[in-house]
Parts: sequence; structure tokens; C-alpha cells
Amino acid sequence: MSYRPSVQNVTKASSNEKEGLYEFIVTMADGSACRVFFHRNPEWRLTNVSRLQRTPCPVCRKDFICKCMDKFSGEIKQQLDDGQWIEKALAQ
Repeated sequence: MSYRPSVQNVTKASSNEKEGLYEFIVTMADGSACRVFFHRNPEWRLTNVSRLQRTPCPVCRKDFICKCMDKFSGEIKQQLDDGQWIEKALAQ
């Protein structure tokens, strides 16, 4: 059974408006959470995804740092774009 990330909620963690850098906390439907970094200039571009260490990794089940969520960065970005999660998080 392969892992399928499903974005449930997005909150803005921090930003540097001058440089166009943004950090969001993305909560998945399975309870895991990721820190997602975006660069806005010239257009929105996902630069990094890292899993928060609250629960074991849903892919490899490790309880320490792993790079598993990098494999799903395209799928996570697509869900963020389709659901307009970034705009909703910035509006809060």
C-alpha cells in the first residue's frame, strides 16, 4: 500500500515579505504535519518540504529525520494549488 498525502489544513507559520519567502504548516488527513517553504518571486514555487517530528513518518515509520516527504512535494503542491490553500492561509 503506497502513501497518498491528503492536505487537510494549512496555516502560515512565517514570512519574509521583502524576499518573497513563506513558510506554511500543512496538516495531512492522517494526522502528520509538514513544514512547506515557498518562494514567491517571480511566481509561487515550492522550495522544500520537511516532516514535523510529532508522529512517526507515514511512509517509512521512522521517528527521526527522513526525506520521505520530498518524494511527494509535487503532489502536495498540486493539492495546495487546487484547493487554493495558500491564498486562504495568507488571508487569515
